[in-house]
Amino acid sequence: MVNLMILKPVQSAREAGHRTRKVILALTGAAALAGCAYNDTLGRNQLVIVDDSALIQASEAAWRQTLQTQKISNDRAMNERVRRVGDRLVQAAGLQNRTWTYAVFDDSTPNAFVLPSGHMGVTTGLLRLVQNDDQLATVIGHEVAHVIGRHAAERSSTSGLTQLALGALQSGAGDYGQAVGGLGGIGAQLGILLPFSRKHELEADRLGVDYMVRAGYRASESIALWQLMAAAQNRAGRPEFASTHPSDQTRIAALQAYIIERGY
Repeated sequence: MVNLMILKPVQSAREAGHRTRKVILALTGAAALAGCAYNDTLGRNQLVIVDDSALIQASEAAWRQTLQTQKISNDRAMNERVRRVGDRLVQAAGLQNRTWTYAVFDDSTPNAFVLPSGHMGVTTGLLRLVQNDDQLATVIGHEVAHVIGRHAAERSSTSGLTQLALGALQSGAGDYGQAVGGLGGIGAQLGILLPFSRKHELEADRLGVDYMVRAGYRASESIALWQLMAAAQNRAGRPEFASTHPSDQTRIAALQAYIIERGY
């Protein structure tokens, strides 16, 4: 009796796992028919089911919240530097038809981010880390590339689709719904969402190098920048498969190969 009682939930979990895959595949197939589009810049199809206006609205709200909750640096030289390099990269990428705003945040962690609405943030930690404008252009070009690649829309679409599938599974999983939902969430995060994020990061690296070269910056400094980032950040013990970003070694090797391929 004890063995049977133990085996029953295991079998149910397995059955639930099969249902998870079926639900995700069915919903993914339906969404792909409705929202799959070809991105010429990336050279591949993208699943985008998120409305652009809704994404822009959410981006504006996120930007306002960030400005209210994060400390903004008033260092004129830093702000002018980000704006000068940023504008050159935006022009090189052909995105000058929208309004771009930049902010420098007083944060010692080297970081930068971009929102689809045309807002970009750079930390003082990054500006103190980079050794020249070419290295700063590497980061800003990378962020601009995320916008060109519509990565936010694609990631949001994938995330929403995954949550929809897990919700459908959990609602029909009976007594095991909570456990299956938790296991499904972990599996979906590691197996679906994060690898896509790593793909986006490598795509943004390549496109960013293209834009920085068009803007007159040195492609070789992109390698130097990521080597600096690798030395500055301690990621020991965190496996690449559980990270939204590629390992530093993976990123540097991919960039080196791309620069050789492109003749930069």
